Amino acid sequence: MKKTLVSALGAALVVGAASTTFAAANPFSDVPRDHWAYDAVTQLAADGVVEGYGDGTFRGDRNITRYEMAQMVAKAMAKGDMSASDRALVDRLAAEFADELNNLGVRVSNLERNADMVKWNGRIRYTYDSVRREDQKRVNDNGLLFRLEPTAEVNDHWHVKARLDATGNTKNDTTSNVSLKRAYAQGDYDKFQVKLGKMGLLTPEGGYQAPGAIVFDGEFSGAEVSFGKDLKAVLQAGRVSTVSYQDDDDKPMKTLGDTANYQGVSLQYDKDKFVAGVGYYNFGSDDFKDLTKNHKGKMGIWSANLGYRFDKNNVLSGAYAHNSKLDADDSNDKKSYQVTYAYKGADAKDQGSWGAYLSYRYLDGASLKATQDGALFLTKGIEIGANYTAFKNVVLSAKYFNGKDISKDDGKDKVQHLFGRVEFLF
Repeated sequence: MKKTLVSALGAALVVGAASTTFAAANPFSDVPRDHWAYDAVTQLAADGVVEGYGDGTFRGDRNITRYEMAQMVAKAMAKGDMSASDRALVDRLAAEFADELNNLGVRVSNLERNADMVKWNGRIRYTYDSVRREDQKRVNDNGLLFRLEPTAEVNDHWHVKARLDATGNTKNDTTSNVSLKRAYAQGDYDKFQVKLGKMGLLTPEGGYQAPGAIVFDGEFSGAEVSFGKDLKAVLQAGRVSTVSYQDDDDKPMKTLGDTANYQGVSLQYDKDKFVAGVGYYNFGSDDFKDLTKNHKGKMGIWSANLGYRFDKNNVLSGAYAHNSKLDADDSNDKKSYQVTYAYKGADAKDQGSWGAYLSYRYLDGASLKATQDGALFLTKGIEIGANYTAFKNVVLSAKYFNGKDISKDDGKDKVQHLFGRVEFLF
């Protein structure tokens, strides 16, 4: 059987469709960069499907054995997320080389299973952030983040996932140590999913629309169980340590010193043109005692959201949240809400794709850690944003917020927030 570059290209299409790895630098001296099959061969090498020879050559014109071809087929079979047509091609190859695959047996399948057990994704991003308040000096920030997100297979149902962040400030050329932001085990079953560990907490009113959550956008440590698909129920319990609050309108924001207990339940419907949901979230901490009714330190926040898709590009949505346990004379102090129109959205894999949105946001007492790339806590006003995929896996985004500080009554309440970001995903 000829080991032609034609067959290499065919195999690359099969494996490359499921691979998340970029093609590596050319490992073979006899496949020049201007060769028509250069990308295919380097991708095969990056995926571990072909290894070449000890002298650094590929030798694409030599005959290969059925045993060698069976090894490549076995490696293609190990890829799980390929298209139906690619899967059919692999199945035909597997039938052709059934005897060789059977003889290779467990040794090859175990080898490829171990090789594919850990997958790495990540990103490098630069962020410019400028907050301008009428009664304060402008605050600018230039942040750099390097993120790694490994996923490792435990068995057919369970995976472990993590997020590691290293941050830096380009203005003063400082960096921080790598921090473990998330680490959890995830079990996927036919009718439910389980997560255990430290994981993301994005309240569902921010899971599908551009501005983000109005209640909480961060992490919590504990357990999560979810059921359903179109109608999805989520139960959560654990602890959170990154909540901000304000106990006096004339004083700056504080960060929660005592870790808060957390319980949450939500029900979300998402099918065809409609999105709708409700949720209730309870946070308990001694730091909240002076802010809550009966001084028990428990924040009880309920939320509702509704969205309508006019077509695949246009979405109108709204969300409302109310802090029922907050001790406040003015009912406006207990609520947060937003109304958003969104058009399309950038897809990191699709060069030239883009999106934009316009939103009115009001973030007050029901926002313990809302998404604040645009509107800030204790502000209200107009937020606009856009994103654009300049190149594959290179995404540009920008947001602008113009509004008022709702905690002030001295007339100097104007707030502007300018946010820009470029991300390189891998």
